[in-house]
Amino acid sequence: MRRQFVVMVATAAAAVVSLAGCGEAGSSGTEAPPSAAAGAGCAPAAGETLVVLEDDKKLQNTDNVLPALNKKSSSPELIAALDKASAALDTAKLIDLNKAVSVDRKSSKQAAQEFATASNLTAGITKGAGGELTIGTADFPESATLAELYGVAATAAGYTVKVQKIGNRELYEPALEKGDIDVVPEYAATFATFLAGKVDGKGFKDPSSPDLATTMTNLKTYTDKVGLVVGEPSQAQDQNAFAVTTAFADKNGLKTLSDLAAKCSGAATVLGGPAECPQRPKCQQGLVDTYGFQAGKFSSLDTGGPLTLTAIKQGTVSVGLVFSSDPALASS
Repeated sequence: MRRQFVVMVATAAAAVVSLAGCGEAGSSGTEAPPSAAAGAGCAPAAGETLVVLEDDKKLQNTDNVLPALNKKSSSPELIAALDKASAALDTAKLIDLNKAVSVDRKSSKQAAQEFATASNLTAGITKGAGGELTIGTADFPESATLAELYGVAATAAGYTVKVQKIGNRELYEPALEKGDIDVVPEYAATFATFLAGKVDGKGFKDPSSPDLATTMTNLKTYTDKVGLVVGEPSQAQDQNAFAVTTAFADKNGLKTLSDLAAKCSGAATVLGGPAECPQRPKCQQGLVDTYGFQAGKFSSLDTGGPLTLTAIKQGTVSVGLVFSSDPALASS
């Protein structure tokens, strides 16, 4: 279930859309740079439940879920229907949708339909001229589930919907421009960065921002240039996040990344994440620059996957880089 781990410095469109390298799975922790704080730090604490520490100084960009459409395929009725789907979503609900598929083993279509029914999604959706509509998805479960949810909304607006798995962004974005597909679920900041790299080429200025309004303004500048439009962003975000066990958070009195920096910088604290994390501006280097957090050790694991999640739960690392909509973050 992975999409756009933003730990890499974007140098071209292809670099932006690819996932950060996973690193050497299972490699042992390494000492932090000599600049690490000399405090005691906070030793890992095992536990089965995880919690994300609030990014209170806005280190991460705004990867809010939203629909992207081929401009020729769009209509006011379709956009209004998709915006209703966006309005029904927040991060906690997206986590639950992902859990329904990845843990409870429901199909993406079933999970989306059940969510739509529970949230009364189709009530008040206006039917337009309709027609055939192809909704594309990337090749991970969250994208498929969001596509199915858009399909419920679009069907209520009078469209005959087909959901089609395309693959990664390098494949589905050109298909969207050509009109081979009509709609695709996207992530605001990552999509803005991708399009800027495609339109402006090498050395482009990254248009994404920790401020959603800024990201959206910049994103629409680029979608206009390539014949696309986007709907309203949802409150649901799928982006980098730093998770700890609830036992670790409770023991050390942590709610935010500022708390982590103030209370847990030092030798006993172990940070886990992909191999690139120590040098990346949205990972360990970002924690240093934005929060002044200094881990005592870094453990090279995977990209928000099972190695990192297991290491947090088993108490091998104190804090790990995860995805904010990971089903492992579900409250029950």
